Amino acid sequence: MDTDLLFFVLPILALLVLSACFSGSETALTATSRARMLRLSQEGNRHAIMVGDLIKTRERLIGAILLGNNLVNILASALATSVMVTAFNEAGVIYATILMTALVLVFAEVLPKTYALSDPDRMSMRVAPFIRVVVIAFAPVVSAVQWIVRRTLKAFGFDIDQIGDVLSPQDEIRSAIDLHHSEGSVVKRDKDMLGGVLDLHDLNVDEVIVHRKNMMMIDAGLSNREIIDKVLQSPFTRIPIWEETPENIIGILHAKDLLRALRAHQGDDDDLDIRGLLLTPWFVPETTTLREQLKSFLQKRKHFALVVDEYGALMGLVTLEDIIEEIVGEIEDEHDVAVEGVRPQPDGSAYVDGSVTIRDLNRGLDWALPDDEANTIAGLVIHEAQTIPLPGQIFSYYGYRFEIMKRHRNQLTGLRITPPKDKQAAS
Repeated sequence: MDTDLLFFVLPILALLVLSACFSGSETALTATSRARMLRLSQEGNRHAIMVGDLIKTRERLIGAILLGNNLVNILASALATSVMVTAFNEAGVIYATILMTALVLVFAEVLPKTYALSDPDRMSMRVAPFIRVVVIAFAPVVSAVQWIVRRTLKAFGFDIDQIGDVLSPQDEIRSAIDLHHSEGSVVKRDKDMLGGVLDLHDLNVDEVIVHRKNMMMIDAGLSNREIIDKVLQSPFTRIPIWEETPENIIGILHAKDLLRALRAHQGDDDDLDIRGLLLTPWFVPETTTLREQLKSFLQKRKHFALVVDEYGALMGLVTLEDIIEEIVGEIEDEHDVAVEGVRPQPDGSAYVDGSVTIRDLNRGLDWALPDDEANTIAGLVIHEAQTIPLPGQIFSYYGYRFEIMKRHRNQLTGLRITPPKDKQAAS
């Protein structure tokens, strides 16, 4: 009798071990990092290559694992029931059900899955050869099961082939960055930089331009000496030159070209041909994405472009530095003019100039104001209020409190913004 009992017990234990392998493999292979497997595959790791091949077709992989897991679980339960019925008659069915449920739950499900989650990359590479054999062996059955499942779902109006990815690759990367930042493994500055790279595809040049009213421009009708004085007073090396009206940009004057010409004329500016030094202005449409503009800057080896709207009217200018600052944050040198646009207060609020962009405000104070409808903080308030507010008026949008402090003509020049309490603690 002991020999007969051992004859049943050993296969049941073996089947439970197989069930644990299937459960742990499923968790490891679905939780493994595709990026890490790709890098290891490029380094020649054979097991990583196997993992990459397996997770390419997740439906086939999951189908094979579930098929194998159900086979061993059902077989183990059948053997256990046979043993219990022999020993306890009809009550053996209940005993077998309770015993196998406990064994399968603890040792074939929770334990292996918990272990797999602790290091999914390493475990997935360990089980890859075994699962690869299982996938190949069960391929015909899995294909038949997939056909039945797809046909059944299609009969109810669900076409698996028409369902695309819910998240784009950029959104997946952004979500991963946000997750690691919330867990503390990615600092805010690195998060902003990585997010800035992803944002280049979504942002247009009109969202980062220097508006035409803030552009440093020089009238071509001025004397040579006046033009030279303005260039020397300017913190910029490339300055648009206009004629008749500021909208009519006839060229770009580079400070280095002017200095070379002055040296060639031994400092005599009377007969200097400044118009001959002008570079042809480069106009780009406002709808150009930052990614496209960055690529154009690199291809043309230029750092400066003028932005126009759909009617050809001048909107402002964009530089290579403006785009780089969207990634790395504000870049300042010894010639930059400091602009106090945001002044945080001890109570968690901030005095903000109306011209400050929402994106810069969010990055600087870790806020979450939307920038879909407006680029500047003043534009956001005007859009939401559907009017140009007066000083003293207070609005609440998106959990933030906006108090109008200053207005110049039709422009909001100063606001006091109080964020939600959780954002006050964060900032």
